[in-house]
Amino acid sequence: MTTLCVAGGTGQVGHELVRLALSAGYQVSVLSRTVPPAGSPKHHDGATYFAGDVTSGDGLAAAVAGADVVIDCLEGQFGKAQKQFADGGARLLAAAHLAGVRKAVALSIINCDLSSVSYYASKAAKERKYAESPLKTVVVRSTQFHGLVARIFTAGAKVRLIPTFKAVRLQSIAPADVAAALLEAAVGESRDNSHAEHLVVTIAGPETLAMREMAESWKSVVGSRGKIIELPLPGQMGEFLRAGHNVNSEQPYGTETFVSWLEKRRESL
Repeated sequence: MTTLCVAGGTGQVGHELVRLALSAGYQVSVLSRTVPPAGSPKHHDGATYFAGDVTSGDGLAAAVAGADVVIDCLEGQFGKAQKQFADGGARLLAAAHLAGVRKAVALSIINCDLSSVSYYASKAAKERKYAESPLKTVVVRSTQFHGLVARIFTAGAKVRLIPTFKAVRLQSIAPADVAAALLEAAVGESRDNSHAEHLVVTIAGPETLAMREMAESWKSVVGSRGKIIELPLPGQMGEFLRAGHNVNSEQPYGTETFVSWLEKRRESL
């Protein structure tokens, strides 16, 4: 039976991945900055938790020991964490190589190498670390999560204005679907080329929708009275989205739509 180490296994996608892997019968270790206490929402019975930090290397050897595959769900959205994001990935890969891990899988963002926005650039830099690794590696690039879109609408609704961006279409995906893709990449053979030493796989949600359509659906599900407004999105991020680099309509993967995801969480939105 394959043994998995999930780095960032208490985060949005990592937590779902640990749940799926345990349900499928895999042995799972989890690397996170702090170990969640038993009984907390971030803790899964059956997983073994290790405290560690990829920015310093502390705790990595213990977490990856005995693992066949390491799955990197770590995030570095701001400040120091973002600046050290790629180097942290390299430290994790080095620890995995020393431990005899045979494969490493990383979560990334669709077409991140086509944007100079700092967050996207950090993702692309980590992808290069994976491409250079002596391990067999897979990078799974995902479209935006449903929750990101919902948070934008929720924030605006506090002042009765629900913001959308002009000429922007989204193909958002559920974290559980992303977790399933990561597990598939970790334990299965690629649909594209099972013999390649480094693969990049892109996954996307089941629907491509105008942001305004998504706002209308969000209003209907949560019962918001806010007014939908369209705003220009300037700068590099706006250019990236208007160019459609954030969608991949020819290769949908996810099965849970934005509306079905919202309806499951109606009470918490």
